[in-house]
Amino acid sequence: MTAPKQHQLQYTEFWQERTGLTFGVERILFNRQSAYQHVQVLQTDAFGRVLTLDGLVMLTERDEFVYHEMIAHPALCLLPRPRRVLIVGGGDGGTLREVLRYAEIEQVDLVEIDEVVIEAARTCFPELSVAFEDPRARLHVADGVAFVQRAADAWYDLIIVDSTDPVNFAEGLFGESFYRDCARILTDEGILVTQSESPFDHTFQESIQAAYAMLGRMFARVHMYLAHIPTYPMGLWSFTLASKRLHPVVDFDPEQAARRMASFADRLRYYNVELHRAAFALPSFVRRLFADGGRPAHSMSFHRDDIG
Repeated sequence: MTAPKQHQLQYTEFWQERTGLTFGVERILFNRQSAYQHVQVLQTDAFGRVLTLDGLVMLTERDEFVYHEMIAHPALCLLPRPRRVLIVGGGDGGTLREVLRYAEIEQVDLVEIDEVVIEAARTCFPELSVAFEDPRARLHVADGVAFVQRAADAWYDLIIVDSTDPVNFAEGLFGESFYRDCARILTDEGILVTQSESPFDHTFQESIQAAYAMLGRMFARVHMYLAHIPTYPMGLWSFTLASKRLHPVVDFDPEQAARRMASFADRLRYYNVELHRAAFALPSFVRRLFADGGRPAHSMSFHRDDIG
């Protein structure tokens, strides 16, 4: 018979006033207050090591692969010849790891404002931070907004905004001027991808709608796609892909994608070419977020001619 517990340490991230997700904590591995936020790494019983920033879960060992694969591979497999990539945020290294799986990538600039996040990743998440040592990676401890302002026109094939909670796209940290600069520094076939919270959460539905309207003024196509991430609020997570030309389903070539991923496809645990198309097929309640005059939208794409 198992002896009863005499004590326990738990961590709860609250999504609402009293509702959230609770982890059983075995010990605290990293605990630092940076100039920007409180950075912790917790060893948990069910999800392995967990990185939190200001008390919010950023990633867990058990399901980080879903987020990092899905923020990177749909765009990389859509682009015909990606060579240069910019990651804004992403100090844990997971998105960088996924981007650098492709042999044709020549350069990745990762711009993380908080060097303590990078330190925590190097210390506690070696499977994520391994890509920091790749010679194609250039780490910049800097403000992403200022970096984008100074970047050269038409330089990057892909920009990934791997930021925390992009609430109120038009008014928050990454406002309209930031995304206009992103459009400027992308090539003619360039793509921007950002995480865009859970459409299941009423808190973020207005932000998602604002993001679409804003990005639709700068990009020919704006599409949402979804993934299941158990430790993120509501479990259903969205990403937004804004493209200057390419349609993420119509222009997707599964045979080309399979060839380009052949050397590492067996190491991916979530993304595959069949999933690519399925991720852009949205539930009806999500489609209705973008309804025109109360009618469900025919396409989850905003076109420049239709907005603003």
